[in-house]
Amino acid sequence: MPSLEKDLELAAKKIQNSHWLTAFTGAGISVESGIPPFRGQGGVWNQYNPELLEISYFRSHPGESWRVIRDVFFEKFRQAQPNEAHSILAAWEQRGYLKVLITQNIDNLHHRAGSQKVIEYHGNSRSLRCLACDKVYSVASVSLETLPPRCPSCDGLLKPDFVFFGEPIPPDALSASFHAMERTDCLIVIGTTGEVYPAADLPRIARKNGAFILEINPEPSAFTFSLTDLYLPLPASKALSLIEERLQRGF
Repeated sequence: MPSLEKDLELAAKKIQNSHWLTAFTGAGISVESGIPPFRGQGGVWNQYNPELLEISYFRSHPGESWRVIRDVFFEKFRQAQPNEAHSILAAWEQRGYLKVLITQNIDNLHHRAGSQKVIEYHGNSRSLRCLACDKVYSVASVSLETLPPRCPSCDGLLKPDFVFFGEPIPPDALSASFHAMERTDCLIVIGTTGEVYPAADLPRIARKNGAFILEINPEPSAFTFSLTDLYLPLPASKALSLIEERLQRGF
């Protein structure tokens, strides 16, 4: 394992010596928590029709869409717990290594692990937004027994506060992500295929601005052979725990 050891030491040095370390996470970081990815083997879209999360379909068939949304995004997500990878990233933020974390995930596991500086690129599943009056409610405050749920204020249709197909990225998340990629000198890409746009553009912006790209993925992604400077072919928790060991002992 001499090559892996050398790569892990380099990863630890890059993280420790960075001035602005950013993490960019995708579905792969949450697989170890029991949340299936959207694409690939065992993915959500192998079990459900992705049309159910198209905003135009949701508006015209809200009850049908909401039955899948409740099953996948609320019942399954509620059972999942943050894993070691989530916890290590939160610890690196607390120790001053990690300046910001951009996640494509809507499972809230980074927040639950203790991360504070999180940009939720695709929104989150903690809240619901009324499509009529734009009021926002916590999921805990709204009953999902009767579907689709309605706004307590105006009886409008409630929608999970995450991005559906056909919707734009929230402006605040978009601008904050671009700002982070312009500043970062070391970017850790974890558990993403690099196939979902516009999120997949973010590492390319960082690379264009001179950032070192460290990728952690069990399988190569769209970034691996074109963008990545150092690739660790490991699950997220394994890779981050090995890097953490080296940070703790000074490599």
